[in-house]
Amino acid sequence: MIGKLILLFIGVPIVELFILLKLASITSTLTTIFIIITTGMVGAYLAKKEGRSILRNIRFELNNGHMPANNLIDGLCVLIGGAFLITPGIITDLVGFTLVLPFTRILYREYIKAKFTNMLNRGTINIWRS
Repeated sequence: MIGKLILLFIGVPIVELFILLKLASITSTLTTIFIIITTGMVGAYLAKKEGRSILRNIRFELNNGHMPANNLIDGLCVLIGGAFLITPGIITDLVGFTLVLPFTRILYREYIKAKFTNMLNRGTINIWRS
């Protein structure tokens, strides 16, 4: 577990920095900065737009007496995707866009649901424990 966290918090930024420096040497520093700023702005806009839509859907589901499970997972994906999009980097931007956009977010949602179902079936988590 510690090794994965070290890879995540140290390895990913190093790779991102390498890619950004390589991109700047191929294009220009200004182009690279423009890409970083543009993806951050577009990402923030998309995350805000999708987040509002998800909140509307959650309210609708709750008002109709349904548990908004899919919308809650979607909200988590959009939150994480938005954070990735405002973080400078090409890899984080690609992952962020796939988390924020509805047609690719479905893949993450179904994976998360399958993972939770598998954990419940194996008994590795107990949701009833207080």
